[in-house]
Amino acid sequence: MLKLNFKPFPILETNRLLLREVNKKDMNALFLLRSNKQAMKFIDRPLATNTDEIKAFIKLINKKTKDNETICWAITLKDKPEELIGTISFHRIELQNHRAELGYMLMPEYWNKGLITEAIPKVIDLGFNKMKLHSIEANINPNNELSRKILEKFGFKKEAYFKENYFFNGKFLDTEILSLLKS
Repeated sequence: MLKLNFKPFPILETNRLLLREVNKKDMNALFLLRSNKQAMKFIDRPLATNTDEIKAFIKLINKKTKDNETICWAITLKDKPEELIGTISFHRIELQNHRAELGYMLMPEYWNKGLITEAIPKVIDLGFNKMKLHSIEANINPNNELSRKILEKFGFKKEAYFKENYFFNGKFLDTEILSLLKS
């Protein structure tokens, strides 16, 4: 079975980005992200309604990171490392299966600038080479064409399509799973 250790927290760098641990100073920026209708369009979770929800969310993800159950990075620009512009994470980590789900979101004003495509390879590399994952999956809303294209760019393949398997906002929604194997 896989053994994880996120201590010290793995800070990742790209040409333009610094991926660091989410902290309580990110509360307002994370609230803006998770309450933004455009950013949350395909996330299929309720919009954040207040900063207390975000404070609890930060506390939860930091506890889960400390307990080696999940890891979530704040996406920041290198020249503004204190300003969260998005998040990228491994969650739903299945230790027995050496598998984790990749999730990410970015403030809409940073879309179409290649930032997520810059962050993903660093996170995938850490997943396969440091965490020793065998596979990484992404669970997307099938209407999220942009996310599908980004994932396919990195070799993710459609693994499953579930009809109406997710109940949100009074209706059943479909789910598409894409995955990437280490091999």
